[in-house]
Amino acid sequence: MAGPVAPNEWQDAPDEWQDAMRQSIHQGTIFNKAYLMMNSLAAVIASYGLFANSPAVVIGAMVVATLLDPIIGVSLALVDKDTNFLRKSLFTLMAGCVGVFTTSLIIGILHRDLPLTNEILSRTTPNLLDLMIALAGGAAGAFTIISARFNTGIIGVAIATALVPPLASSGILFTRGDISLAFGALFLTLVNLLSIQFSSSIVIWFSKFHHIIRASDKSFLSFLRQDIISILILLVMGVVLTVNLRQVAVKHLYETQTRVFLKEELQTIQGNHLTEVRFEKVPERTIVRAVVNGLNPPSARQVATIEEQLPPPPDGTELELRIRFILTKTINRYGPLYRDVPLETSQ
Repeated sequence: MAGPVAPNEWQDAPDEWQDAMRQSIHQGTIFNKAYLMMNSLAAVIASYGLFANSPAVVIGAMVVATLLDPIIGVSLALVDKDTNFLRKSLFTLMAGCVGVFTTSLIIGILHRDLPLTNEILSRTTPNLLDLMIALAGGAAGAFTIISARFNTGIIGVAIATALVPPLASSGILFTRGDISLAFGALFLTLVNLLSIQFSSSIVIWFSKFHHIIRASDKSFLSFLRQDIISILILLVMGVVLTVNLRQVAVKHLYETQTRVFLKEELQTIQGNHLTEVRFEKVPERTIVRAVVNGLNPPSARQVATIEEQLPPPPDGTELELRIRFILTKTINRYGPLYRDVPLETSQ
């Protein structure tokens, strides 16, 4: 039968279908100017989206990124034990990543006066949740390649979102001299990259794409041995990310408990209310900075009493409470308001 295999005929012609898919994957790993340009443009849009602190812009920028195909190429090469194709796919993938990183460096240098946003900083502390998300994303990406039911472009956007924004964040942070944060973003990129590759390799293997391998090499154990480097790295990353997740959870719990306690204690002083709490780490000390608006500033003795009752920092450092009091007087037709609450409850 001439022509491409129709989607409803794939079940009856798996070999022809797989050959067509292989050819498509090989075409997607070709390195050329268009590939490099598309990823560089994705980095431009993503970098400005990060500076604008806009998740919508960051996600939308990934429409033009083309990093999914070479990742799937690496996965297929490992399943097929095709060393030449593996080198080709890795080169294309790394070239795209270098293009993204270099572009973000240039933008970071041009806009060193712009402040770092939460969209940038949120990609500097990867944890186990990021690993699980990337594993699921890699499996979804592989399914789009081997199935006619799904839109490859949509899943490609999701894969690019996992790679381009943290890579762009790293480049921006390097230009600010925030080396530890920059390496954190790079580590997230590596976590996502390896997770996507590994899970997509498993999907491709279970989809019988290893039919050209010798019968003695078709076992799943043989496939795992072929991908042993990725497995070992993922295991190490899993341990590191689990520790990171625990530290993040403990930190958030401590900060939440501190905020709740401060709000309850400071509002016992008539006319005062807590508006902001920030945490600052300095050598051997954790400084809790609370901003209080009201009529009656707390005394040093009250601050010391509250400080003694605060939960201790999880890292064992010394705790210091600093309160910035802002004199605020709210008046309505009934007179001064000791609490700025809705009218019907303030009389």
